[in-house]
Amino acid sequence: MLAHKAEEEGVFVAEQLAGQKPHIDYNLIPGVVYTWPEVAAVGQTEEQLKEKGIKYKVGSFPFKASGRARASMDTDGFVKVLADETTDEILGVHMIGPRTADMIAEAVVAMEYKASAEDISRMSHAHPTFTESLKEAALDATGKRALHI
Repeated sequence: MLAHKAEEEGVFVAEQLAGQKPHIDYNLIPGVVYTWPEVAAVGQTEEQLKEKGIKYKVGSFPFKASGRARASMDTDGFVKVLADETTDEILGVHMIGPRTADMIAEAVVAMEYKASAEDISRMSHAHPTFTESLKEAALDATGKRALHI
C-alpha cells in the first residue's frame, strides 16, 4: 500500500525540481491489502461521506454471484460503489475478494476522469471476469439494475 504512494510522490518531486507542474490527488491513491481475500479501496468511505454531509447512493455486488468467481471457487467478498446522489459521480469504491488488488485500477481511472456509476455500468466488460463485478455494482448503484443477482 505504501510503495505506489511513494512512487507517485517521487515523481512529484522530480517533476517539481524540473520546473514542471506536478499533480497528486491523495484521494485517488488506492489502498490495497495483499491478504487472501485481497482488500482494495479508493476514494471516500461511507463514514467520510456522512461526516461531510454528502448525500450518496450505494451499489454492491457479491462475488458469489460472479460466474468467474464461482468457476474459480473464490466467491468470498463483494464490490461496493459509492456515488453522489445527485450527479452520480463515483466517490469511492471498496472491494474485498479475488483479484481486487488488480481490479481497483479501473475504479481509479474512472474517478480520475470524474466518471459516473452510469458510465461504468454502460461499458462492456468481458464475461466471465472478476472485473465485471465492478460493472454490476455500478448497475446496482444506478437504479438497482444489477444483471446477475
